[in-house]
Amino acid sequence: MNKIYLGAIFAAFVLVSCGGGSDFKKAPVDVMIRDMDSLQNFTIILYDMDVESGFPDKYKHRYKIIKEKPDGTPYDEVTDWYDVDENTFAYYENDMGMEVASKEDGKVTKETSPPGYSKYVGNQKYGSWRTDSGGRSFWEFYGQYAFMSNMIGLFSTPIYRTGYYDYYNNYRGRRPYYGPVSNGSYKYGTLSSLSRKQNPTFFKRATTNNALKSRVNNSISRSTSGSRTTRSSSRYSTSSGSSSSSSARSRSSSSGGK
Repeated sequence: MNKIYLGAIFAAFVLVSCGGGSDFKKAPVDVMIRDMDSLQNFTIILYDMDVESGFPDKYKHRYKIIKEKPDGTPYDEVTDWYDVDENTFAYYENDMGMEVASKEDGKVTKETSPPGYSKYVGNQKYGSWRTDSGGRSFWEFYGQYAFMSNMIGLFSTPIYRTGYYDYYNNYRGRRPYYGPVSNGSYKYGTLSSLSRKQNPTFFKRATTNNALKSRVNNSISRSTSGSRTTRSSSRYSTSSGSSSSSSARSRSSSSGGK
């Protein structure tokens, strides 16, 4: 009798361990990647975050997806709210306004970077590096793609070549890139001054929603104490033997620009 009882417990343990009794759900980013499998190119940006107080609290994300028309012209869509688990929320809580996944010429990459950096910024199909009155090189989209600055949310800040090549040479495919620190905050990400311009409603909610306010304050504490979350990026390809996505683009070979 004891053997039967113990056997039943072991079988239940194996079932749960294998996922047979769990309510496991894919993260929204993975669901979107799966659902857009037929597309060769897209970019997923973490557009907004929220927390609904309760027992337990409910964590939510919204995303902006940049797709391309048949002629290659980019356009964007903003999703409804997705429920996410607390671990997923914590993983991305510094990344509002950032690109969290992309697909270029059939290759999917999951990494955190400033929006548009994986495909559009630095790509001579869409723009070129110009020099301002101070001698600094900055990215400018061609006239027909001028709307891209607004689409990716970088309309209010210049994209300097030094910062872009810092990302491209030292961070891309390895760890998230939040740009330089100025006045105590990073250039990109949830707590940046850029995010305050892009998504003022988030910060308004953060002053009245105690659950969200707590998460933002905790993130501020970690950031100012120098313990900001860093992580390695997971990368995978949907096509075997595909080369680095940079091979599909014409980029400047120099990494020493101003």
